[in-house]
Formats: sequence, C-alpha cells, structure tokens
Amino acid sequence: MKFDNILVEKNNKIAQVTINRPNKLNALNKAIIHELSEAFKALEGDNDIKVIVLTGSGDKAFVAGADISEFSHFSVDEGGTLAKKGQEILFNLIENLSTPVIAAINGFALGGGLELAMACHFRIASNNAKMGLPEVSLGVIPGYGGTQRLPQLVGKGKAMEMIMTATMIPADEAFNCGLVNHVTTQEELLPLAEKIASKIMRNSSVAISAAIRAVNANFEDGVNGFDVEIEEFGNCFGTNDFKEGTTAFLEKRKPNFPGE
Repeated sequence: MKFDNILVEKNNKIAQVTINRPNKLNALNKAIIHELSEAFKALEGDNDIKVIVLTGSGDKAFVAGADISEFSHFSVDEGGTLAKKGQEILFNLIENLSTPVIAAINGFALGGGLELAMACHFRIASNNAKMGLPEVSLGVIPGYGGTQRLPQLVGKGKAMEMIMTATMIPADEAFNCGLVNHVTTQEELLPLAEKIASKIMRNSSVAISAAIRAVNANFEDGVNGFDVEIEEFGNCFGTNDFKEGTTAFLEKRKPNFPGE
C-alpha cells in the first residue's frame, strides 16, 4: 500500500501505520483521514495481520491536532458534515475494527490527534507525550468523538475539566487517570508496542474480535452489552479456534489457532 501522507509497514504479523506529515506535526487533514480509512480497511482484510500499531513520524508529535486552515471558513452545515463523515469513515471504523489497534503516542496528541488515539483499542505513550482537547480555545468543541470517548476512559469529571480548561496533560498524568495503559521512553515505545502485540498474537484472533464487539456494545445506546456478550460467547463454541484452544489445554500444549 502506497500513500502520500501515511506509511504502512508489515512485519511478523504486525502492521505499523505511521502518520507521516512531520513538517505539520502530523496534523490531521481530509487526505490523511481518507488514507487512514483505506489503510485500516485493507489491513482488517489481511489475514496475515494480527495487530495494528498506529503512531506518528518524528519525535515531537503523534498528531498535534487537526489542520484548522481546512475548516476555519466552514458554515454550520459544513461543520456538522465534517464531524459526521470523519466519525463514520475513520474514528468509528477504528473503534469497531476486528483487528486490535494500539495507539503508540510518541509526542503531542491534541484535539483530533487525541480523538484518534482514543478510537484505538488502547494506548501507550512515551514520557514526552502531552495530551489534550483544546477545541474550546478555538470556539468549538471536539467533533471526532472526544466528548464521548474521553469520559468513558477518564470519568466525567476529569473529562469535563480537560475539555473546559483546554489543558494538556503529561504522560504520567494520562497514565494515572487511565487515558493510557503504559508510559515508557521514546526509544522503547515501539518495542513495547511490539511486545504487547506479541502477547495478543498468542491468543485466538477470532475470540479477540468477539471480545472487541462485546466490550464496545456496552457503550452503544439501546444495546445490552451483557446480551451481546452471551451471543458472542456462544458463537465462539462453533469456531475452530475454540476446538483448538480447549484441546490444547486438555493436552497440556500450546495452541496453534487456525484463526477461524
């Protein structure tokens, strides 16, 4: 896959997607959103890829926000359409992707950048990273799911404070409030992502996909997450991965999951 604004590398069943616009601190624009959408859809359809790591190029930014020049002149309708399309084609896509996605936050993750990281299944950060939703300082609010996903991760009160003050928080504070799972040095960030990915890949990709759907169901309006869990749990019994996993356990050996 060749793109103008992102890089996609595959190695040992791990795909690394790198937002590659360092002269703009990897700021999101329409082109990047569309390229990321295409890349994630293609990787989800690649049976050889078991985990995706999303990061930014350089040592300063994961994504330092959205490209404000693209929408500073928008009308009410255009603004609403911008948020709606962005959520549909990228942010919701990542959140519901059947392949696990780890955000490796290697610097600033602000505005749309933090929203992008929050759409991933979980996040790790380098100790120089800073995170925040500064939109209200521009007279607007987060529009790519930030007002919904941030409270889910850090709680309503902390999310309200971060959004209202437009404050950036450092990596250690992000770890303490549950926004990121791990903090490490910049040099060790991608090796840590690969280490976690290797642990994920030992397990059934079919079961992991089912778990993603079950966990996400709890956050959908009008959906009973327990009911989805029951259904997904039952469905697992009809898979070859379940047969292999249980057989390997009883035979006291490591499973070799077929992925179906």
